[in-house]
Amino acid sequence: QVQLVESGGGLVQAGGSLRLSCVASGIIFRISAMAWYRQAPGKQRTLVAAITRSGATNYADSVKGRFTISRDNANNMYLQMNNLQPEDTAVYYCNAWVGSSAYWGQGTQVTVSS
Repeated sequence: QVQLVESGGGLVQAGGSLRLSCVASGIIFRISAMAWYRQAPGKQRTLVAAITRSGATNYADSVKGRFTISRDNANNMYLQMNNLQPEDTAVYYCNAWVGSSAYWGQGTQVTVSS
């Protein structure tokens, strides 16, 4: 089992920055890929950014050049979000894969005011 806890969300003005953290516990040595997803009210959960065990990254087109995903040796994961825009408002979720099993955090709210 893997437990994931997100933090770092909040209210920020357009153009501002936030850094999200995801702390992993449990069988963290078996975690392969990790990712950040987000879900806005009334919309589906979508991929924001992903990172493999080797550090390869992938970003949604809407956040390229503004967001940076990273992870450390303890399989904690981070999302640096710069130049935030109102359309980035959503609940952000941490995701981790162990084999074919996906684990999720409880989410952290990010609200960007115009």
